Amino acid sequence: MTSLRVRLALLGLALLAGGLAAPVPASAASAGATALPPTPEEQSLDGAVPQEILRRSGFDTVATEFADSLDHADSYERARLIVALEGTGLWRKAVDRAQGRGPSGGDLSRDDDRPLYWARLGMTRELRTWEPGFPLTADQRRTVLNELEETSRGQNGVHYPQDRSVKRILVTGFDPFELFLDARKSNPSGAAALALDGTVIRTADGPARIETVMFPVRWEDFTDGAVERALRPHLPNIDLFTTLSQGRPGRFDLERTNGAWRGGYVDNLIVSRTGTIPVAEPGTQPQWTTTTLPSAAVVAAGTEPLPVYDNTEVSEIPAGGTRAVVRPEGPTPGSTARKGGGGDYLSNEIAYRATLLRDRLGLHDTLPGGHLHTPVLKFGPENSHPETGTVTDPTFVENRAGIIAQTRAILAAAINATQRPRD
Repeated sequence: MTSLRVRLALLGLALLAGGLAAPVPASAASAGATALPPTPEEQSLDGAVPQEILRRSGFDTVATEFADSLDHADSYERARLIVALEGTGLWRKAVDRAQGRGPSGGDLSRDDDRPLYWARLGMTRELRTWEPGFPLTADQRRTVLNELEETSRGQNGVHYPQDRSVKRILVTGFDPFELFLDARKSNPSGAAALALDGTVIRTADGPARIETVMFPVRWEDFTDGAVERALRPHLPNIDLFTTLSQGRPGRFDLERTNGAWRGGYVDNLIVSRTGTIPVAEPGTQPQWTTTTLPSAAVVAAGTEPLPVYDNTEVSEIPAGGTRAVVRPEGPTPGSTARKGGGGDYLSNEIAYRATLLRDRLGLHDTLPGGHLHTPVLKFGPENSHPETGTVTDPTFVENRAGIIAQTRAILAAAINATQRPRD
């Protein structure tokens, strides 16, 4: 294996070439900022379920190895290099495991998204509580935490072939959520992102390359513009995108309309937010955005085994009204959003932000993009209780594999129905 010294030198060249954000100057905040306490997400790491998932996947040493690497940092600049290197390494390790490369590390199904989630939290906890032997400002710690989040989610690793005869698809997934209800939960959208990253779909019009990124289930990251930062560099240069999340039992939904409203359900930090989705230039913010995915063609493709719906329902306050009503056929003119087709949680919000960004970049008529809700991933009936159940079972594994396979088939149907002029 390449030594840490060599890997840091190579990453340093990338930094000098502009591959990473510029360092925050030491004058930006008072030097010697103290360590931060773990977040509610990170505090749950020591539970029996997370530890079993990490142990049974071979990801149980990730955090301690990261901490050992941090011990080599004798400056802020060196710390940034280590963080970027190790974050990228975690993403590649998770993708490789999901796609059958390298050792499995344990008996958990390879397509399991949970090892990545819990290992990342171990790394962020180490970095948040780290007390280096040199001054580290609050802004600098925040910068390296952000770089760890972005690199370990694949957000800095989207690369397509230069050959424009290869179509380009961008897919986003989510972390597991509602872990306060059941710490065993997996998110099939995240599992699909790991399984599909860097893969190629053969279409009637030639090959299509899929690149994927992951997002947290946290209101504050969305408020801080995480979605726009990750997607903006790529939307003008791709042929199709879809945001993915877990939705309703027993069905896939192509969400027709997205609403500009947060409904307040708690996130993975046990934080609630209610109100209009905060975006840049709020004065130009529409109440609704719409999918430009070829929904009718995807539904007609008849992918199996679960049904795929073109979901048009929303909840709105009609123009001149004061109470929310359900509109099965979509919003009416002048209405105020209360729920998009994907609800009023972060599934709806990522769809709203991605499609609003598409429109603000002038791509509404040329770039197919929208949101796909996967079915809910369930354990077997004999393993449904979180207090007495096991972290996996054959039904759970089979259901997740089926969702991933059908997601891939839906993407193939969508890109097959799409024709976009190339440069």
